[in-house]
Amino acid sequence: MRLLTEKDKTKYKEFLEKHPRCNFQQSLEWGEVKTNWRKEVILSEDENGNIKGSLCVWIRKIPIFGNLMYSARGPVCDIYDEKVIRDLTEGAGALAKKYKAFVLRIEPDILKSDTKFREIAENAGYKIKDDSKDFKDEIQPRFVFQLDIKGKTEDEVFSNFHSKTRYNIRLANKKGVVIKEGTKADLKDFHDIMVETGKRDDFIIRSLDYFEKMYDYLAPNHMKLLMAYHEDKPIAGIIPILYGKKTWYLYGASSNSHRNLMPNYLLQWTMIKEAIQNGHEVYDFRGVSGVVDENHPQYGLYRFKKGFGAEFTEFIGEVYMPYKPVIYKLYKLAEKTFRSLRTLKKKLTQKK
Repeated sequence: MRLLTEKDKTKYKEFLEKHPRCNFQQSLEWGEVKTNWRKEVILSEDENGNIKGSLCVWIRKIPIFGNLMYSARGPVCDIYDEKVIRDLTEGAGALAKKYKAFVLRIEPDILKSDTKFREIAENAGYKIKDDSKDFKDEIQPRFVFQLDIKGKTEDEVFSNFHSKTRYNIRLANKKGVVIKEGTKADLKDFHDIMVETGKRDDFIIRSLDYFEKMYDYLAPNHMKLLMAYHEDKPIAGIIPILYGKKTWYLYGASSNSHRNLMPNYLLQWTMIKEAIQNGHEVYDFRGVSGVVDENHPQYGLYRFKKGFGAEFTEFIGEVYMPYKPVIYKLYKLAEKTFRSLRTLKKKLTQKK
């Protein structure tokens, strides 16, 4: 076990892009976007210096409590290789001592049903929290929709869409919706529409600077901006991320006007076709609520993503190593209290 150095960066990027468990959130490029965290990458190597596994860890100072270590969608390795898992775990322990961290939180994209990995993780000393259902309970979405496109043609994928989804795609084309790939300059239009979307659907949005930083570090190889136009007016857009053999639908926005033209359906289909052409194996629609109920406020998002024939997928949840258990319990209590107060404040504001 050792930490990534400057001279390892090219080798690490090649390892990540070729690995079946590749995830953009384990990349050095994504780490550059998240400037409010310090980053370290733990490497596990064989006797010849070949990378067998890695864990990209972000470190942040939490007032009062100390340093928190976090890894989004790690580790990248054969998750059943106990030797590599132990090696990465020892590396994380060394990092915890270096930064005096009170916990390591990992949110891997490993299925909840994977009992073999669960046993390996618990034997290595990890705890598992797998009871959350909603977006606000974890940093990464625990419930996602994933579309298997490996070795499939566009016709095969399209024919598996729900009939209403196919109809809406054809409707957007018929009504003159045009999809174009945007540049950094077009992020302003996208962000304006995102602000409109956030007000409508009641969620906090990122700043324009954040999206521009994403573009600087990830485009054009790992980030796209697709914009939908009607009569030359921008009416919707999406930002997908491409890494390895996977595409993730990361951000989407649509204006209040022209929603009847179904631009979001055509945007998704356009990007899915590009993913197929690129030889990708998975198109990840990202998060939905784990509460599958027509009365749930997020059910419309669930129905939209399900319409593309994607599989509703539940990940294992938070896998964590509490280096200072008492402090971590107090932190979790404070975190829960903060969220409750924020929700209460939001409700009171809406009543005014």
